Amino acid sequence: MSENVKKSPLTLQDIKDAAARIKPYVTRTPLLREADMDEMLGCKVYLKPEMLQVTGAFKARGAFNKVLMLSEEDRKKGIIFSSSGNHAAACAYVGKMFGINAYAVMPRDTPKGKIENCERRGGTCILWDRDYQSRVKKVADEIKEHGYTLVHGFDDYSVMAGQGTIGLEILEDMPEINTVIVPIGGGGLMSGIATAIKESNPKVRVIGVQVAASCGYYLSRLNGRPTRMTSQPSLADGIGCSYPTDNPYPIIDKYVDEIVIVSEKHIAEAVKIIGKYAHLVAEPTSAVVVAALLEGKIKTEPEENVACVLTSGNYDIDLIGKFYKDEEVEPED
Repeated sequence: MSENVKKSPLTLQDIKDAAARIKPYVTRTPLLREADMDEMLGCKVYLKPEMLQVTGAFKARGAFNKVLMLSEEDRKKGIIFSSSGNHAAACAYVGKMFGINAYAVMPRDTPKGKIENCERRGGTCILWDRDYQSRVKKVADEIKEHGYTLVHGFDDYSVMAGQGTIGLEILEDMPEINTVIVPIGGGGLMSGIATAIKESNPKVRVIGVQVAASCGYYLSRLNGRPTRMTSQPSLADGIGCSYPTDNPYPIIDKYVDEIVIVSEKHIAEAVKIIGKYAHLVAEPTSAVVVAALLEGKIKTEPEENVACVLTSGNYDIDLIGKFYKDEEVEPED
């Protein structure tokens, strides 16, 4: 086990350290004031556009922080991760930048474009079963055989700290922010941002958004304990969550004020609104935060300063076009 593996809970200092560590490598995305969206969403709207981040998603923050904390010996052995989307692209990008071999364990039926996206950035794809537990075992077997370091997409404190730098930037750019809305998938992004916000200013409201089709954290909040569900396909395919994992769950339970769910209809509408008014290409996973306001799932006041974290913009350009033209788009598994 590497001496850099972090076992203690996530802290604000961890996130501040991560901000300094990754600063030379990531984009400090702006906090955009979108007054044209105020009336329809019922508040003063600010957007944090992480689709402008390197590799087009927030994932680069966590990947950089994790890799930069590795010893030279661990870097030489390589890194491994299970992902077919934004996390894979980020880890491959970071690996290529530092000359580190990066291995992505992906389902065999992963769309060709996602495989090419990872390989184009220098990653090596290991195609395996779609079953998540089977892929987890494959990752563990590869680590045992080759000594790779796991860069988990959301269940790693170092990765959470990197994602939490988004929260620091929001507070720096808008100290008067009242509410921050964040998508929840595996929970790493929310854990980082919620820690940064609440340990800096506990008065700021932090709200998480999941899709009704796959909302493990929402159900767990309702039941007062971790709860498993059977996920269904959703337009917001990047934030599916059938069950909350051990490391993010207690952080989210402690710091997140409210968790809401949104419908597929309002996700599709939100994609179009973000494109029309903010001129940003937001994949459906990002759009859930705007969908929650549009659907009236979050109570706000007209003078309330609300920051919506738009996590990513990596989506098939032809499918995005269908949203803009009000054409039907089939949810993905």
